Amino acid sequence: MTKSTESLRPARPGDLDAINRLVAEAVEDWPLPGRVRRLALPAYRYTEADLMFLEVTVLERAGEVVGAAAWETAETRELPEGAADGLLLHGLYVGRAARGQGVGRQLVEACRSAAHEAGVAGVLVKAQASAASFFAAMGFVPVPVRDRDYEQRYWWAVEGSPVAG
Repeated sequence: MTKSTESLRPARPGDLDAINRLVAEAVEDWPLPGRVRRLALPAYRYTEADLMFLEVTVLERAGEVVGAAAWETAETRELPEGAADGLLLHGLYVGRAARGQGVGRQLVEACRSAAHEAGVAGVLVKAQASAASFFAAMGFVPVPVRDRDYEQRYWWAVEGSPVAG
């Protein structure tokens, strides 16, 4: 598919069914017991309320939503030591048929652009362990675990930020 048939845009309420299908595909692929995946899925689904409070961007290809990313301002206590502010990329979902085609990369770049525009120090992501190599390839570095932190956290510093990760 050519780039001319792709567009990154803010999610709309009409996109929620497509976004939640992407979420379900992702959760189904997590290396967890089936029961745990079934119990987790409702917590990861997006609603119209989420669209009011989160920045949700979709990548549309030939009229179909093939990827989605959601972010918001990160809580200071979750940030790496020395970071005053940042965005939390807490949802990155790419449909199975579109994986390996740069969709995730484009969505992460959209979040990075938002971080630049917001003037924050960087982007924090809490990810499944299976996503570690993707985020490493995107220039994110592991964040040391402190006390009750989510174990798989990665940081990407905006250029010129005093926090390198």
